[in-house]
Amino acid sequence: MAQSVRPQAGVSRAVRLDAWGGPEVLDVRDVPAPQAGPGQIRVRVTAAGLNPMDWIMTADAGTAARFGLSLPAGFGTDYAGVIDQVGNGVTGFEPGDRVFGGALSRAVADFVVIDLSGGTAAEEAHHTPDGVDDRTAATLTIAGRTASAALAVIDPGPGDTVLIGGAGGGVGVFAVQLARIAGARVIGTGSAASAGFLRDLGAEPVAYGDGLADRVRALAPDGITAALDLHGTETVEAARELGVPDGRICTIAAQVDGVPAANGANATPGDLIEIARLVASGRLRVPIAATFPIAEIRRAAELQAGRHVRGKVVIDL
Repeated sequence: MAQSVRPQAGVSRAVRLDAWGGPEVLDVRDVPAPQAGPGQIRVRVTAAGLNPMDWIMTADAGTAARFGLSLPAGFGTDYAGVIDQVGNGVTGFEPGDRVFGGALSRAVADFVVIDLSGGTAAEEAHHTPDGVDDRTAATLTIAGRTASAALAVIDPGPGDTVLIGGAGGGVGVFAVQLARIAGARVIGTGSAASAGFLRDLGAEPVAYGDGLADRVRALAPDGITAALDLHGTETVEAARELGVPDGRICTIAAQVDGVPAANGANATPGDLIEIARLVASGRLRVPIAATFPIAEIRRAAELQAGRHVRGKVVIDL
C-alpha cells in the first residue's frame, strides 16, 4: 500500500469539522497527537474506511447530538493500523500489533486512542488476522456489524431465498456473501450496470424500481422467504407483496411499522471476528471501490455520499 508522509512526533493529521454539513466542511488539520492513558491503546492508523453513517451523523446538529458529537468534531469510524502505545493495565495488546476496529467519528487521523473498556463499534480494537491487509481490515467494522445484525433477524439458511435491496453497497457486499455462506439463495437489487458485480458476489441480480415484485416473482416462482432492505422501503414493499412475513424482513436505513430494524450496535464482537476470519480464509472478499489520500477527504466523502459506489471507499494514511 502506498503510504503518505509519516506524522511528526507529537503531531497528528486529522480531519476536523468546525460546522455540521456535507463534504465541504471537512478539513485536514495538524493537531496534537492523542496519548494512550490507563486501559487504552494508541493506534497509528494506516487506513480508514468510510460509511454512510459518517456523513449522516455529522450533517446536522440534531443528528450529531444523538451520537454524542460536538464541535469541533472528527470524521470516520472504521480504522486499521498498528499499535504504537499501550497504557497501564492493558493486556492482550502490545506495541507493533496490527489491529482494526471502530473509533466513533475520529478514525480519519494519523493516530486514534481506543479505550478497551468500550466494547462497541464506537470504541473497539481487534487483532487483524494474517492474510487480511489494512485496507480491507479498515472496511469491516460498521458494515460487517450491520450486515451480521440484520442477518441475525432473518436467520437465513439452506432452503431460503433471500431478497436483498441495495445489495451492491457497503453493507450489501457483506450481507450477500454471509447469506450465501449460510446456504441461502440470494437475489440482489441494483442498477443494470451493477449486474455483473452482484453476480460476482454470489447474488442473482434484479433491477430495482417499479415492478420489482414482478421481476422477483419471475426469478423465483416458488417465492422468497426473507428480505433485507439496506436502502429504504422498496424491498420491504416488494417482500410483503410476495408474501414474506414481517418477522423475516429487516431494515437498516428506514423504520417500517411491524418490520424489525437492525444496526451495528446489535451485533456482537464475535460476529466481527468471524467476518475477519472469513476474509483471511478467502471465503469472503471486500471489493474496494476507491482509495484516496487524506488530503482528498472531501472528494472521497462526496463519492461515498453519492450512494452509487460498488463496494467500499478507503482513506490511506
